[in-house]
Amino acid sequence: MNPLIGAGLALAALIVANSAAYQVSESNQVIITQFGNPIGDPVTQSGLHFKVPFIQKTNYFEKRFLEWDGNPNQVPTKDKRFIWVDTYARWRIVDPLKFFQRLRDERGAQSRLDDILDGETRNAVARFDLIELVRSSNRDPADVPVESDEEAVILERIEQGRQKIAQAILEAAARSTEDLGIELLDLRFKRISYVEEVQKDVFARMIAERRRIAELFRSEGQGEAARIGGERERDLQRIQSEAFKAAEELRGKADAQATEIYAEAYGRDPEFYGFVRSLETYEKTFDAGTYFILGTDSDLLKYLEKPR
Repeated sequence: MNPLIGAGLALAALIVANSAAYQVSESNQVIITQFGNPIGDPVTQSGLHFKVPFIQKTNYFEKRFLEWDGNPNQVPTKDKRFIWVDTYARWRIVDPLKFFQRLRDERGAQSRLDDILDGETRNAVARFDLIELVRSSNRDPADVPVESDEEAVILERIEQGRQKIAQAILEAAARSTEDLGIELLDLRFKRISYVEEVQKDVFARMIAERRRIAELFRSEGQGEAARIGGERERDLQRIQSEAFKAAEELRGKADAQATEIYAEAYGRDPEFYGFVRSLETYEKTFDAGTYFILGTDSDLLKYLEKPR
């Protein structure tokens, strides 16, 4: 046999074998199609498998959990609060044949889930008040201090709560996906927030309420400061009064003692006492810039005219 022919046959056989064999991993499952139509049962066992080369085609699908991330939607609640609701979910392909027949691929599944989950979310949100969507349990009034009407809303009783509403959305959506070959595993609210216009009003009310509370604390603080200041002034006046009284008593005693000494000194030597007092008067009265016009009979000149 011609070596070239042999090499060609070997290459053709290799190409045929490569087209006939396919590998299935632990994370995949395969649907075999022939001219676009599914053939046989889904291949879910991992390992090496074979198909008719060139005619049949392998279509791989995930076995693992897949993610669905919804788009934020503006939805009105039962109590007419306009909010943004953003959700996410987890799902998986449980019947690859039905999945292929109904949705073809993951892109088609994501588009179908957008319609189902977003629709069920809007329906559920419209049936409940906002407080049911943002809380999952009731609060004990003894554990929650309430200082304003805005904060009193946290004590309102809820019937369902966020988790039960999410579960209801999941169950309703699961009924709509039963014939699609997929299983919804979980759904959660990722974010719930007011729309921008309502958010501004809510923030304005919150700011006004906090300012009212701040003014209350400020006025209480000013009243306490005035009380403390009044007590301080009262104590200061009492201390000053007692100190003045003690000083006057000491001054009176000192003046009395000085008077007694002066009187005793005057009794012993009136002339000397008069002399000393005159000197004190001279010292307090005369200075270099003072001029006096006195008569010769003035008592002030008595010790100047006749020095001792």
